[in-house]
This record gives sequence, C-alpha cells and structure tokens, in this order.
Amino acid sequence: MPYSSNTDLPASVREHLPEHAQEIYRSAFNSAFEEYKDSEKRRPDASGKAESREEVAHRVAWAAVKEKYEKGGESGKWKRSSER
Repeated sequence: MPYSSNTDLPASVREHLPEHAQEIYRSAFNSAFEEYKDSEKRRPDASGKAESREEVAHRVAWAAVKEKYEKGGESGKWKRSSER
C-alpha cells in the first residue's frame, strides 16, 4: 500500500524521523512497492517463499534514509549524516 502523505506513514517512522527523512522514506517505499510487485523480483525468505512486497519496500525505504541520515549518539535522534 503506497503512502500518499507523511501522515500515512507508520508511527515508528513518523515519530522518529525528521520531516525530510520521512519524505525520503515515503518516496523510496512507494517506488520499491511498485518495482517489486512481481514476486519473482523478490528474494526468498528462510522458508523459500518470496518476501512480501511490503516487507521489501520497507527495507528499501530504510536503506534510502540511511544514505542521508544517521541515528545520533546518545540522543538517539536521527540527523543528516553531514551533521557529525
């Protein structure tokens, strides 16, 4: 299920990521959700069955966020990677 706005994102994303990181997440999720609609494009899980489309899209979205953001030291808040 693609997300039409940041307010539709899961609470775990909305409550922890800055607005810009949420936009990255949403865009990457929606793109991956479309790209991996064919189960043959998804790798198998431990049981040999293809991972769910949504599971793959969430993994891709987190990877996209981690390209620009990182979880900060003791505060645990997400910030742009260049703000070290």
